Amino acid sequence: MARKKVNLAYIANDSKRKESYKKRKNSLIKKTNEISTLCGIDACAIIYGQNEPQPEVWPSHLGVQRVLHKFGRMSQMEQSKKMMNQETFLKQSIIKAKEQLKKQKNENRKKEMALFMFNCLSVGTLTNNVNMADLNDLLWIIDQTLKEVEQKKTREIPKEAILMTATGVEALNWEKEPTDGHIQNMTETNVNAMQKHNLLMDSVNGGWNEMFQFGDFNPQNGF
Repeated sequence: MARKKVNLAYIANDSKRKESYKKRKNSLIKKTNEISTLCGIDACAIIYGQNEPQPEVWPSHLGVQRVLHKFGRMSQMEQSKKMMNQETFLKQSIIKAKEQLKKQKNENRKKEMALFMFNCLSVGTLTNNVNMADLNDLLWIIDQTLKEVEQKKTREIPKEAILMTATGVEALNWEKEPTDGHIQNMTETNVNAMQKHNLLMDSVNGGWNEMFQFGDFNPQNGF
C-alpha cells in the first residue's frame, strides 16, 4: 500500500506538531547514522527543537565539531556544490515532472496513432476528421512499424537456420531452385502483405491529394 503524500505545511495544532517533531527527529538521526555507517562518510546532525534550551546533536558534540571543522576547510565552491534548499528541491522536482509528462504524452500519442493505423488497415480507408498533424504522425508510425518488422525478420532468419541445422534438417540453400509450391506460397504471402500496405498508402496519397500536397516526410509533435 502506497504511503499517503505529506502536505509540506506548518502544523498549527501544538500537540500534533510536537508529535510529528519527535517522530521525524528520531527518524532523521536514524537515517544519518545509517548513511554514515553504510557508506563510510562523515555526517552529523544538529536539531534545534522549539522551546528547548539546547540543540540535540548526533553523534556527539566532539563528532559534530570535527565534521564542521572539516567542512569549513573546504572551498566555497565545494561547500555549495551539492547543497540544496527547499526552493532548489522544488525547482528540480518541477523540471523532472515536466519531463515525465512530456515523455508520457509522446508514448500516449504513439499508441493512439498505432491503433489508428491498424484501424485504417481494417476498414481500408481514412476517417474524414484527420488533420495534417495526424497524417504526419501516421506516416511516422507506419515507417517505424515497417522498420521493426524488418529488424525482427533479420533476427529470426539466422535463428531458424541454426535450428534446422541442429535438428538434422537440411540447411538452407539459397542457390537451390525453389519448387513450384514454394514459389506459390511466397508469392501469395508477399501479395497479401503488399495489398494491405498499398491499401493504406493509396488512401493517404490518393484520397487526400486534393486537400494536401505531401513533400518530404517531417515528423511533428515531438516524435
